[in-house]
Amino acid sequence: MSERVITPRNRGFLFIDSHPAGCERVVNDMWQAAAPSVPVPDNAPVALIIGSSAGYGLAATIAGLARVGIRGIGVSFEKAPERRTGTAGWYRTAATAELARQHGRDMVFLNGDAFSDAMKDQVAELIERRFGGRLDYLIYSVAAPRRTDPDTGVTYASVLKPIDEVYRTKTLVFDGEGKPEVKNVETQPAASDDIEQTVAVMGGADWERWIDHLADRGLLADGFTTAALSYIGSTLTGAIYRQGTIGAAKSHLEETARTLDERLGKLVGGRALTSVNAAAVTQSSTAIPGIALYVGLLRGVLGDAMVPPIAQLAELWDQLTGTCPLDLDAEGRVRLDTWELEPGVQTAVAERWNTATTETIDKLADIRWFHAEVERLYGFAVPGIDYTQPVETDVPWPDSTP
Repeated sequence: MSERVITPRNRGFLFIDSHPAGCERVVNDMWQAAAPSVPVPDNAPVALIIGSSAGYGLAATIAGLARVGIRGIGVSFEKAPERRTGTAGWYRTAATAELARQHGRDMVFLNGDAFSDAMKDQVAELIERRFGGRLDYLIYSVAAPRRTDPDTGVTYASVLKPIDEVYRTKTLVFDGEGKPEVKNVETQPAASDDIEQTVAVMGGADWERWIDHLADRGLLADGFTTAALSYIGSTLTGAIYRQGTIGAAKSHLEETARTLDERLGKLVGGRALTSVNAAAVTQSSTAIPGIALYVGLLRGVLGDAMVPPIAQLAELWDQLTGTCPLDLDAEGRVRLDTWELEPGVQTAVAERWNTATTETIDKLADIRWFHAEVERLYGFAVPGIDYTQPVETDVPWPDSTP
């Protein structure tokens, strides 16, 4: 037993510890939000979620389990509790696995490097042995700082940089007492091979490798569908995102989708597409200059009309499974971000952006909501949790045996 009281300690948007009970409650709330929860379906579809422990990948996992009744495998890379607590994703995965068990879903969670061929082999063997040798869906949601190419052994590192020009923007930070400040920051443009390295990590290479690996072993079911999660975003953040190094990677991801779509159509009557999701507070997005300010202002404009990740991924599953029609844009992408990019919304956010200062930010953005959302990423600020009480931190990884 390793019970203790856990209080939030952070450096900017990065928290040192996570709260197991808070993470569990977050997962339970997401499951309820994905309703209606279906009974265990006969011949439930088999799904593989790569990047299943955080952000949109977590939402894809929970929505798939609760709303569709999927069985299958979730892959993520999380740290176990040792001297400090485990990562938030560790506790979220444990909670997701427990809910899956309670609802009769056969879901296995693997912890390791999704970029490695060893993980691909482990997943393929599980599909063969446990899930009848067929895979119906693959959702790809990976945000990582680096990737080692299994063929060459070369390690690539992704960067958040603009292309060609210095990027100057406003950004939102919090001081040591949690008070919001609007600051101006400057980011130097990508140099040497920054773009190529970022594309190698965050583009479509690993997604395609997963498909190749599973197809070579004959594991793709007739009508197999795969979707990679992407983002376009506002012109306010375009220079650092969609027109920056990460945007180059997302463009490569979308090009990969078109290539895979053609191949899968011929191979198994399947399809590949990208899903463009909307802005949200995630551990990845808070690292991007300007995004925190933008999301806080967006919430200030829309309030509860913002669509959370779990609702977006519930809609994606509805489209993928045929519950509602597949709604694609001219480039073949599912668009779950139309509410964010509606012209009136973007005009209102831009007006607030232009006048945002440390003195005015409390009136323009929903700061309380944003700050709480950041804390909830680590299991803090969750309603119903008594943070004065000790909690067990030594939570085991879910058992993968049948």
